[in-house]
Amino acid sequence: MDLDAPRVLVLNAAYEVMGLASIKRSVLLVLSGGAEMLSESGRYLHTPSTRIPVPSVIRLKRLVRRGPSRIPLNRRNILRRDRYTCQYCGRQGGELTVDHVLPRSRGGRSTWENLVAACRPCNLKKGDRTPEEAGMRLLKPPRAPKAPLFLSDLKEVPEDWQPYLQAWLS
Repeated sequence: MDLDAPRVLVLNAAYEVMGLASIKRSVLLVLSGGAEMLSESGRYLHTPSTRIPVPSVIRLKRLVRRGPSRIPLNRRNILRRDRYTCQYCGRQGGELTVDHVLPRSRGGRSTWENLVAACRPCNLKKGDRTPEEAGMRLLKPPRAPKAPLFLSDLKEVPEDWQPYLQAWLS
């Protein structure tokens, strides 16, 4: 079990989603009294004299204000939003670039709606043209993400997180 991997859902005192914490950090918060465990993962940390349940969801005991849910526009978040998939050919993984749908040379700006993940061959094929001019189509129109991007890095979202995430996303 990787104690440093972000695997525990963290809520503030008002039950608003704050993000993910490592197992180590969340256990320390619970043991120090800074957080309460709302849900156990079913796994345990063992010491010579104690068995400590590993949390799945914790709630901080003090109110930490959640800032505006503006997700930073950067390469990593573009790739996360597009699920590490080329938005022109559908190829997953590999060496992905970030492409301006409307090229910068034509006034295209760096916005959620104008940036997509693209594999190198597709980016080179498109070049300094629009997808239509290059005879290419986007798999889906790019949009600013509404869901928290940390969820896209998880293979599976634990069932006991659902009530908290649904309240946050609605």
